[in-house]
Amino acid sequence: MINLFEYQNKVDIQASLDGLEGFLDEIWNSREKNSFYSVNGNDKIESQRFLQFIHKSNELKSNKYVGVIHYQGAKINLLPKIFFDSEKEYQTNEVNQIHNHILWWLSYCRKIKFPNYQASLGSAKSDFFEVLIYLFSKYTRELLNSSIYQQYEEVNRELSFIKGRLNINEYISENLSKGKWHKLNCTYDAFVFDNEFNRIIKYVTTLLFNATSNQDNKKNLREILFILDEVSDERATAEQCSRISFNPMFGEFETVRDYCQLFLTNCVSFDYKNDLKLFAFLLPMEYVFEDFIFGFIDKELENVTAKAQRSDTYLDEDKAFNLKPDLWLKTDHKSLIADTKYKIVYSDEKDPKKGISQNDLYQMLAYAVRFEVNEIILFYPNTIKQGQEEGTELTIKDALANGKEIFVKAFQLPIINRELLESDLETKTDLSELFESTKSELKNKLEKILVPTTKHSD
Repeated sequence: MINLFEYQNKVDIQASLDGLEGFLDEIWNSREKNSFYSVNGNDKIESQRFLQFIHKSNELKSNKYVGVIHYQGAKINLLPKIFFDSEKEYQTNEVNQIHNHILWWLSYCRKIKFPNYQASLGSAKSDFFEVLIYLFSKYTRELLNSSIYQQYEEVNRELSFIKGRLNINEYISENLSKGKWHKLNCTYDAFVFDNEFNRIIKYVTTLLFNATSNQDNKKNLREILFILDEVSDERATAEQCSRISFNPMFGEFETVRDYCQLFLTNCVSFDYKNDLKLFAFLLPMEYVFEDFIFGFIDKELENVTAKAQRSDTYLDEDKAFNLKPDLWLKTDHKSLIADTKYKIVYSDEKDPKKGISQNDLYQMLAYAVRFEVNEIILFYPNTIKQGQEEGTELTIKDALANGKEIFVKAFQLPIINRELLESDLETKTDLSELFESTKSELKNKLEKILVPTTKHSD
């Protein structure tokens, strides 16, 4: 098992990893073009951006993605940099607890479409990807055992009586001309079991069955395939998932759809050189952090209205430079802009910039001016090495606006449960139970920041 933390440690490239770079290039080039892998012009880059291959020193280093890669019997864990401690040797239990943190963050994410279903985490031996398969397979199997999804689909068939619409042109060219006048070529709507959504479930289930090595997962997935035996085998895409909607009667199937979209979008590859033992599940961590903070505020803070990435404002009059702050927040007393920065803030009392980078400050100032708000907040994650979360505040006076004051505040948010990292992994435990104390701590911190006594309110 190889543990790599974003941009932190390096490991020697073993002989068993020969061909890994080509495998990752293949995944990168077959990724969904409408996914977050395409942000910031990444869709124009042809070589993979998951790992750095330093050929001069024959070393491997992680970039900004977290997740897991299985290749030629080797497992590479790509872990968030905020958990990195150079003096520590990470054991399997600690890696699993880090994965639990990622799963908890994902449970609040909206754009990544992590399903809301919170199940027990299963076997302590499971890695990040196996846990995701476990959650999907358990929920889907239980749902299909109690409810079968059927929907109306347009069907083309030859019948001995007219049903729906008679296809005149096809009837003349395919039936009359060939002496099959008694067979009528019809198009009609049928309430069918072999529908697009069930074909997506079957495709994803088949992929996961070939990837998992966990026996509980294999058992659950085998039962799903048995139930869907009469459904056609067809390749599916994440784009198909995004087009599917359900009426309230089938609302529980939304979770299954979201799981399928999660697996099909987030760079899962199983068929490289027909070897089904190779796969990767990778997420850009800065995207996860932004989406987690938005989802958490939206779900847990009743007195705050959150909107994600307003993009209707431009820096210049020609509308060439679009401003897209991560969060637009509104309370009873004020509106403010918040930006998430997935960076490690090194606290230094002698630092006059108080840990805020100059580029971040320029960006926040542009937001304040164009969105006409006098309060900007920067959210950073806390780290495993820092004893307490830092908070800083800067005041800027706008000379062009008669000395109007703009307040820029920066806070580290408690998104790590340190006690959990030091405890044994519990089986059959809900994510919500594991992170109850972290949720309360984060909620209290955000309420203190966003809904305080209105010192700087409009």
